[in-house]
Amino acid sequence: MSRYSNYATQLMLLVFLVHSTCALCSNLRVGHPKIRCIEAERQALLKFISSWRGDEEAKRDCCEWVGVGCDNGSVGHVLMLNLSSELDNHGQAIHPWGDLSGTTTSSSLVELQYLNHLDLSGVDISGYPMPSFIGTLTKLKYLNLSSTGISGEIPPQLANLTKLEFLDLSLNSDLILKNLEWLSSISSLRELDLSYTNMSQANDWVQVVNKLPYLNSLQMRECGLPDIVPSPLFLTNSSTSLHTLDVSGNYLSVSLYKWLFRFSSSLVHLDLGSNHLEGYVPEAFGNMTGLSFLNLDGNMLNGEIPESIWNLCSLETVSAKENKLSGQLPDLSRPLFWCANYSLQHLNLASNSFMGSLSSHTLVPSLKELRLSSNLLNGTVPAEIGKLTELEVLDISKNSLHGVVSESHFSSLSKLSHLGLAYNSFVLNMSLDWIPPFQLEIIYLGSCKLGPQLPNWLQTQKKYYYLDVSNTGISHSIPNWFWNKLPTETDYLLLNFSSNQISGIVNNYSSFNASKYFFVGIDLSSNELEGSIPTFFFKMNELHLSRNKFSQLNSLCDIDGYTSLDALDLSHNQLFGEIPDCWRHFASLRVLSLANNKLSGKIPISIGSLSEMRTLHLENNTLDGKLPSSLNSCKKLKFLSVGDNKLSGPIPAWIGEDLQDLATLSLRNNHFRGSMPSSICLLTNLQVLDLSRNKISGSIPKCLSNLSAMKPQHTLEEETDTTYMYFSVSAFIAAIYEQESFSDDLIIEWKGKLSMYKKTLRFVKSIDLSSNKLMGEIPGTITELVELVSLNLSRNNLSGQIPLEIGQLKSLDALDLSNNHLVGRIPTSLSKVDRLSTLDLSNNNLSGEIPTGTQLQGFNDTAYMGNSKLCGDPLPKCPKKSTGSRPIDKANDQENHENKLITRGFYVSLGVGFVIGFWGVCGSLMFNKSWRYLCFKLLNDINDLVYVTAMMTKAKLLRIIEA
Repeated sequence: MSRYSNYATQLMLLVFLVHSTCALCSNLRVGHPKIRCIEAERQALLKFISSWRGDEEAKRDCCEWVGVGCDNGSVGHVLMLNLSSELDNHGQAIHPWGDLSGTTTSSSLVELQYLNHLDLSGVDISGYPMPSFIGTLTKLKYLNLSSTGISGEIPPQLANLTKLEFLDLSLNSDLILKNLEWLSSISSLRELDLSYTNMSQANDWVQVVNKLPYLNSLQMRECGLPDIVPSPLFLTNSSTSLHTLDVSGNYLSVSLYKWLFRFSSSLVHLDLGSNHLEGYVPEAFGNMTGLSFLNLDGNMLNGEIPESIWNLCSLETVSAKENKLSGQLPDLSRPLFWCANYSLQHLNLASNSFMGSLSSHTLVPSLKELRLSSNLLNGTVPAEIGKLTELEVLDISKNSLHGVVSESHFSSLSKLSHLGLAYNSFVLNMSLDWIPPFQLEIIYLGSCKLGPQLPNWLQTQKKYYYLDVSNTGISHSIPNWFWNKLPTETDYLLLNFSSNQISGIVNNYSSFNASKYFFVGIDLSSNELEGSIPTFFFKMNELHLSRNKFSQLNSLCDIDGYTSLDALDLSHNQLFGEIPDCWRHFASLRVLSLANNKLSGKIPISIGSLSEMRTLHLENNTLDGKLPSSLNSCKKLKFLSVGDNKLSGPIPAWIGEDLQDLATLSLRNNHFRGSMPSSICLLTNLQVLDLSRNKISGSIPKCLSNLSAMKPQHTLEEETDTTYMYFSVSAFIAAIYEQESFSDDLIIEWKGKLSMYKKTLRFVKSIDLSSNKLMGEIPGTITELVELVSLNLSRNNLSGQIPLEIGQLKSLDALDLSNNHLVGRIPTSLSKVDRLSTLDLSNNNLSGEIPTGTQLQGFNDTAYMGNSKLCGDPLPKCPKKSTGSRPIDKANDQENHENKLITRGFYVSLGVGFVIGFWGVCGSLMFNKSWRYLCFKLLNDINDLVYVTAMMTKAKLLRIIEA
């Protein structure tokens, strides 16, 4: 027993020594982290993310890096890599790893053979194809490459990712998916997003989707998806687990329905918006018993929405805006009786043709969003709307509703954030001390009756970023409390007070801090404000003060430092004096309009410092001097209008050389002299050229044919568009309410009178050189501008003929060549311009018959008066042709030769016939002696007969005379 006892003692001592040694080793390693990351994978990551090379943070264990995940075992294989970027409050991409643009094209990731989650979304690798090495990461279950800018075609290696369950390639517009056959082998796929890629050639998309048995989410939004071609193939092997389908923004027609309704038992989320669906809404939608979300926006659907849809107990969202739907609003009270929990929360039927009144039967307690704007609704608003305690959005604007809206309509709407009552006949009747139960973000009350004062309850609203009280009958001045209590809990602030009778002077509020907003704009146009413009206004991003009575602009120079003013519209005021010369403080200004004021003096040189400017309106003032050469620095100018002033000097050549983005150039009614510079022909984006009513001499440049914006197949529509959005941020808001955007306007002499063009200006393609001193011929090259809509060359000294090919101008609506010295006939080709509605050729030297046809005879005789040699309907008929000889008008003969019997070919044929006939007779006489004697004998007898007859006649005449 003692021996066993010794063995036990020795064993216990050994265990103690081992334990002590391990404890000592452990103590020696205190303060040193356990290295779990495999060195080869760590180096692969460092190579892949080159921006981390040499960074101190990179020296740590890679399993502790942001966005890197490793397994929990003893071997630290990298399983997850997430480099996705996030957006900050201003929409800018941020990532704790820094800028990764273009750094992720390395193939070093092939070392991460255990990787099952890869997210590179938002990392900019624009211009590169999809990395083919991704196909070697065969353990991947999650792959997200959205918004990376990858281009080209899908590499075939992607088909090797047979374990993939999630794939997102969306928001890569240059990624081309010619087919989806590569997806067929990834049968484990559950979520697929190919939205905003190019799938216009992927005709097999339905067949491939049917081969993915576990697919439960399919998103193909706005990817040019081709329409379904009916085939037995697309009805086989369909997935029965698909619960989310988004194919909105494509070209799909009603042929989609037969395939779609195979998923009736599984679909929960269905988005068919912005396709080519037409006809009635199918009753079969009512068979989708699990449907929670249905979007039919932006199609061509008509008729009523079937009741079967409203009876779906699981339905939470129905949106069918911008269709042609009609009938009464749905009665949603009935499903409340048989549905245990009827949960319709979002109803959007805006921009349709629904009629009738807004009934309480539509107002179910679960509603959070009710959008019925732009329909044909009438009647009053039921008081029951005030009981919708969950309501967040109420937009019934742009209908024919009327009546008084009082406090009771909002009594329980504590969650309301969006109120749209505009463009009805509502009278808002609230007490002066009313405190609303809500905090609104959008207040859309345009054309309601609010005045004469701004409502006091606006003082209680701290969160709104859009306020529209335009045309609401406000006639008092804007109270001081409004400027002192502007909301601060928002990034944007858009205020619309236009079309009221707001009067008085706006005081200067030095405490206004525009920098706390990302964007701030105000529209006070069409009011009666006067005096000087307050300095704090110029701190905003966009300022619209047109059609007021402001008289002074000097406060513009009181700005300290640079501002972020983007658009300034002071047109149609009473501004007088010179334009201030302090524009260097407004480097970001893109739109400037000082038109229709009483400004005088020279255009300041500093206006050329506005290098970002797109639009400049200075027309209808009394400005003099020359156009400052500093304007040649405004190379982004698209719209330049300085007409109706007293500007002088030659038209600068730098306009064509340096302002090559110009789409509209109007110098009308000034004192410009000299010839037209040929550099104007460099303005290939020009759509409107108006140099009328000046003192321009010389000839019309033949190179005007280079103005390619007036030619067919012009592809720069967006760049040459003369309509520019002012409220750039509020464009989103304007789209919600279908408001008209601000756009450039221009006065053009059209059809003999001055007309204002605004919304349609982008479609006008016009050349007006009238009332100058131009000489020479109308260049025939001008007929190459076949999309020209108006051509006015009247009241000049032009000579020669009207170009014979003028009929090529098929788009001409107005042509004025009057009061010149044009000669010759009216070209017959002009009678083929069937769009011509205004024509004036009067007071020239035109001659001949007016070409007949269905067009030219439809004009008044005044269109041809003053051409003494011109005849034919509608002028007096042309005289009958004389048998005598008449001078031949070579030019006119050349033009009309195809319509005459006697042509050059006729004379050639006559000559050949004479030669053949002459030698046919004379040749026979030369070679046949008997014929020759007989012929001469016959001629001699005829000669004797004629002589005897003549002598007898002469003798008779002498006897008569003597008698």
